[in-house]
Amino acid sequence: MRRTRSTTRKSPLATLVALLGLVLLGAFLPAAAQAAEEPGTRATGLHISNGRLLEGNGNDFVMRGVNHAHTWYPNETQSLADIKALGANTVRVVLADGHRWTANSAADVANVIAQCKANRLICVLEVHDTTGYGEDTAAGTLDQAADYWIGLKDVLAGQENHIVINIGNEPWGNTSPEGWTAPTIAAIQKLRGAGFEHTIMVDAPNWGQDWQGVMRANAQSVYDADTTGNLIFSIHMYSVFDTAAEITDYLNAFVNAGLPILIGEFGGPADQWGDPDEDTMMATAVQLDLGYLAWSWSGNTDPILDLAIDFDPSRLSSWGQRIFNGTNGIAQTAKEATIYGGGTPGDTQAPTTPGTPTASAVTATSANLSWTAATDNVGVAGYDVVRVGGTSETTVAASTTNSVTVSGLTAATTYTFAVYARDAAGNRSARSATVNVTTADTPAGSCSVGYKVVGEWQGGFQGELAIRNTGTAAVSGWKLGFTFADGQTISNMWGGTATQSGGTVSVAPASYTNTIAAGGSVTVGFIASKGATNTAPTAFTLNGATCATG
Repeated sequence: MRRTRSTTRKSPLATLVALLGLVLLGAFLPAAAQAAEEPGTRATGLHISNGRLLEGNGNDFVMRGVNHAHTWYPNETQSLADIKALGANTVRVVLADGHRWTANSAADVANVIAQCKANRLICVLEVHDTTGYGEDTAAGTLDQAADYWIGLKDVLAGQENHIVINIGNEPWGNTSPEGWTAPTIAAIQKLRGAGFEHTIMVDAPNWGQDWQGVMRANAQSVYDADTTGNLIFSIHMYSVFDTAAEITDYLNAFVNAGLPILIGEFGGPADQWGDPDEDTMMATAVQLDLGYLAWSWSGNTDPILDLAIDFDPSRLSSWGQRIFNGTNGIAQTAKEATIYGGGTPGDTQAPTTPGTPTASAVTATSANLSWTAATDNVGVAGYDVVRVGGTSETTVAASTTNSVTVSGLTAATTYTFAVYARDAAGNRSARSATVNVTTADTPAGSCSVGYKVVGEWQGGFQGELAIRNTGTAAVSGWKLGFTFADGQTISNMWGGTATQSGGTVSVAPASYTNTIAAGGSVTVGFIASKGATNTAPTAFTLNGATCATG
C-alpha cells in the first residue's frame, strides 16, 4: 500500500543529466508569445483558457489544498470538513480502480463528491493504481484507469463545476519514461471520445517528478491532443526538487509556454534522497498564481509526511503547520471557488482592525499570539501575522482563527508582531497595534547524545550517534544538530537523513527512529570522509534545545 512519498532515485550523474536535460528541453517549449491556442470547445464548468484554470463563470481558480488517502481510509470522510476548516479550497482524493487496490464503487465516489460539495471544496479525483508503471510490476495502466472513469460516467457527468479528473497517479516510473507520452494521449482521447467534458489532469513520469524532462519536452503535443484544450499538467515535487533553480526553471517553462500546470503533490521533510525545497515551491506557486496540493493529510507509512497526526486537525505536525499556517501557506493564500460564493462579487469592504495581539507560552524558539477577532460584512476568511522592523514587515504566519503559534524564532531575541484580517474577496484590514515579544534563553533540553567513531581508515570513517530522551514524554519528528570542525562530510546515513552545509549537520529521523520514547534512545550510523584530523563534535541540539553529551 503506497502511503509514503513518491519514490525517487537520482544519482549524482543522473542529477547532472537531468539538470542539463531540463535546460536543453526548455528550447522545445514555445515562447510566451506562442501561448496555447484557444480551444474550440469549452468545458461546462472548470476549464482552461490561455494557460489558466478558470471556473465556469470565467473567474481564475488557483488550487490550494492537500491530498487525502481516501481509498485506504474510506471511513475518514470527516477529514474533508477538517481540511476545509483549515482554509483549503481543494482536496485531491486517492481512489483505486481495482487493479491493485479494491476499487472504489460508484456510490462511494458519488459520496466523496457530495462531501466535497457540502464542504465547499473543489475535488480532484485520481486513480492511484497506475503509480510507477513500467518499474513497479503491481501498477496498472492509464488505459485501465480510463476505463474505470468511463464506468463512473453517470456519477461524474454534471459535476464539471466541482471536480477535476486526474487520470492516474504518477503513471510511469524511472524505467524508459519516454513511454509515458503515447498512453497519456490515448487515455485523454479515450475519455474525450466517451463524452467527458471535465478538465483532465495528467501526472508526469519518473514517479511524478519528471527529472528526465519527458513531460516537459512533450507537454505541447499532449496538450494539443486534447480537442477541448481543457487539460492541466501536474508535477510532483519531492527530493528531486531540492534547489530553488530546479523549481523555478521547471514551473516557469510551462508558464512561459502558456501551458497550465500545478504542483499536484509535494513534500517538505527530508528523506534518504535529499531535502525538498518546499519554501521555494510554495513561494513560486504564489508568485506565478499556480496551484499546489501538499502530500498528505494523514495515514502515511512514513509519518513525517502526515499533515495531521492520526487524522486529528487539532494535532498538526510541523509539516502541517508549515502548509496550513506558514508563509505562502493555505490559510494565507487560498480563495474559495466562486461556485460556492467565495470571493463575493462587489465586496469591497475590508474587515475591521483586529485587536492588539498578546503573547503567551513564549519559549526560546516560539510564541503563541492571540487577539480579539475582527468583523466583516461578509465574513473574515483569515489573519496574517507580520513581524515589524522599522518601516518594513514580513509575514511570518497565517491562521483562520484569532490565535497562532509563531515558530522558528531565535533565543533571547526581541520581536515586534502585528496582525491583519482579510476576507474571501481579498480585502485586508488596517494593521493592528503591535506587541513586543522577547524569546527565552535556549534551555538545556531533556536529551543527551553519545558520539563515537566505530571504525576509521585513510580518508574516511564510520560514526555512530546515540540520541537519548531523558524527559518524561516521547519525542517525535525530531531534528538533531551538530557541527564538524575538521571538514568531515557525511556520505551515507542509516537511521536518519543528514543535510549538511559546510560543517553544520542537521539530521532528520527515518520512519523507524521517528519517535524516541521517554527514557529511550535511538541510534543513527553514518559513513563520512575526513582529512588528517577527525575531531569529534562537542555540542548537540535536539529540536533546538541543547543536549548533554556522553
